Amino acid sequence: MQQIHTENAPKAIGPYSQAIKVGGLVFASGQLPIDMTTGQFPEGIKEQTRASLTNAAAILKEAGSDLSRVVKTTVFLSDMDNFAAMNEVYAEFFQQPYPARSAVAVKTLPKNALVEIECVATTE
Repeated sequence: MQQIHTENAPKAIGPYSQAIKVGGLVFASGQLPIDMTTGQFPEGIKEQTRASLTNAAAILKEAGSDLSRVVKTTVFLSDMDNFAAMNEVYAEFFQQPYPARSAVAVKTLPKNALVEIECVATTE
């Protein structure tokens, strides 16, 4: 088991790792939509989805993987009314065969984010 850390994605803000690599799999923690240039959340669900997936991509790269090797994602939304807009941006980041995905609405997300996205990817 190997802990993954990169300065190109938000630091863990609690007792967890950005990702853990074990065997040929990378388990990336949920990524909040922190813009790494400003340290803030961008405005709107589309921009926040883009930031979350950009952060996930940086972590996967550090682990020797990338978004094309993602096999499963979980998308947490603060409001299911944002699903269509999130899905539009999500489709810009993934190609067929698309990863398996769950998308759920939650009561609140850390720091009142609109979206958080976690993923599992292969390194093969």
